[in-house]
Amino acid sequence: MGQYTASQRKNVRILLVGDAGVGKTSLILSLVSEEYPEEVPPRAEEITIPANVTPEQVPTNIVDFSSVEQSDEALAAEINKAHVVCIVYAVDDDDSLDRITSHWLPLVRSTCSSSSSTNTDGEPDVARKPIVLVGNKIDLIEYSTIDSVLAIMEDYPEIESCVECSAKTLHNISEMFYYAQKAVLHPTSPLYIMEEQNLTPACKKSLVRIFKICDIDSDNLLNDYELNLFQRRCFNTPLQPQILDEVKSVIQKNVPDGIYNDAVTLQGFLFLHCLFIQRGRNETTWAVLRRFGYNDQLEMCKEYLRPALKIPPGSSTELSHRGQQFLIALFERYDRDGDGALSPEEHKMLFSTCPSPPWSYSTDIRKSCPTNDCGWVTLHGWLCRWTLMTLIDVVKTMEYLAYLGFNVHENDSQLVAIHVTRERRIDLAKRQSSRSVYKCHVIGPKGSGKTGLCRGFLIDDMSKLLGKEFKTNVVHCINSVQVYGQEKHLILRDIDVRHALDPLQPQEVNCDVACLVYDSSNPRSFEYVARIYIKYFAESKIPVMIVGTKCDLEERRQDYLMQPAEFCDKYKLLPPHLFSLKTNKKELYTKLATMAAFPYLRQFGLMTEDPKVWLKAGLGVAAATVLGFIVLKAISATGTHSR
Repeated sequence: MGQYTASQRKNVRILLVGDAGVGKTSLILSLVSEEYPEEVPPRAEEITIPANVTPEQVPTNIVDFSSVEQSDEALAAEINKAHVVCIVYAVDDDDSLDRITSHWLPLVRSTCSSSSSTNTDGEPDVARKPIVLVGNKIDLIEYSTIDSVLAIMEDYPEIESCVECSAKTLHNISEMFYYAQKAVLHPTSPLYIMEEQNLTPACKKSLVRIFKICDIDSDNLLNDYELNLFQRRCFNTPLQPQILDEVKSVIQKNVPDGIYNDAVTLQGFLFLHCLFIQRGRNETTWAVLRRFGYNDQLEMCKEYLRPALKIPPGSSTELSHRGQQFLIALFERYDRDGDGALSPEEHKMLFSTCPSPPWSYSTDIRKSCPTNDCGWVTLHGWLCRWTLMTLIDVVKTMEYLAYLGFNVHENDSQLVAIHVTRERRIDLAKRQSSRSVYKCHVIGPKGSGKTGLCRGFLIDDMSKLLGKEFKTNVVHCINSVQVYGQEKHLILRDIDVRHALDPLQPQEVNCDVACLVYDSSNPRSFEYVARIYIKYFAESKIPVMIVGTKCDLEERRQDYLMQPAEFCDKYKLLPPHLFSLKTNKKELYTKLATMAAFPYLRQFGLMTEDPKVWLKAGLGVAAATVLGFIVLKAISATGTHSR
């Protein structure tokens, strides 16, 4: 991937203003013809300089203004359309110099402040328009006015630079327009506070994030290896040893704590960029910022955070191998004590390059994915949680991968971290799913035990959940299961139904497999499940498993026109799977994942009558057809009870 330029404009529009007779028009004509014009019109026509002849490779429009030919309203319109305004004064005319502060600068400020127009890129203009002060006719004097201009610059932060030139001798003509381009493409004001001689808070915050991303070993230092990687990523060239030593020497002389153990500290890194700006090398700092996704307002660009991803209807999104490898490396980098889990502090440090963590560590993590006994997320749980987010909110996954430095470390966009699966209709046609992540909706009446069923998926000993009151409503739980010897991720979504007559929304119905849950010890529980099945799933292609929970208690006859087993037989479903946290049997989750992986086997009751159909299900997935037959037969055999 080439360097990302977050704020690369399509063009730069430069407006020249100033008192009559200071030489605005002569400057433009001298630039174009490379000779001084003997006859000068009142105003030059707008000209466009092609990208290939400008230092920054950006098309540039240069606009002249004449108070003789144009009105104040026309001037205001041109100021608002311009990306940068060059205020021209004559170095031999003190009045034109004085008019910079008494007239032109206040005029530009007030025009921009009172206008809500957009510039030629369709972007809203900020109140502080970049300004370049241009002293013309330097050939007429033998002194400089720069000292006077520098005093003005201290009072007006929007002034990016000043230059003295001569339209007659062509001295500094090209430089003047280069500085104007630079004021737009590499502005100073977002980076540097002139009065304080220091970086802006936003610039510091951005550079701190960049430092952390480049600090691969997380020791708060950039060693030679990390500095070389940084150099290559930002400028596509290695850092020569001699240059590196010189850089360290400059830092050491100016910032006592800028170098530690022959490596650059954060203070040294910030000082280096401050020095670049003070020496007029803004483009160096901007190149770094843009490579890490920042725009001219030092915000992460939408295009950088959320690249366009096409997801056909019926397809889903999963982490690719590269995405998983990046997340594994990130986990291991911040697992400082090597215990295989992220403590709250390690988790906080990992996401310190992000505006905020993507989830709550204290509630979401502990109740949505596998953790250790302390409630700290393990590597397995870490990958599970990212897998969950990638399926239900892939845009958020891409955003956080960008915040964490994926684009820079992988030298590619986040799109390579995402795998878009084929459409579900193709899976049905081919009678085999190519996905590795499936979504199961767990639906049942209040008190049926569906939340316990979901949470039990995350822990080894489900009996620990017996009698526990689930106060925090975490909607999704994710873990992995083995289906024909392949690891698949199953996401259980706890569908919250408050009243029996509440209708289900389409997003609550659509899933890879449905788990309809009733309390086998409550005679009034099954009716709800039966009604839900008939209304939403009887005519759909979604596989359904009916589960009777709390089977360690006395099973009660259900107050419904059919008992659960009769109901399942009528609708050609597998017999009800009886489930209990107390028995700690987990084959239910494997069943659900297998049903999701083979969606065409929706009518499981029929399939058990013809073992040959079960045999076909194993082809292409199991190591042998016999294995496929045995596993699928086992699903049917265990369909009655978990012991």
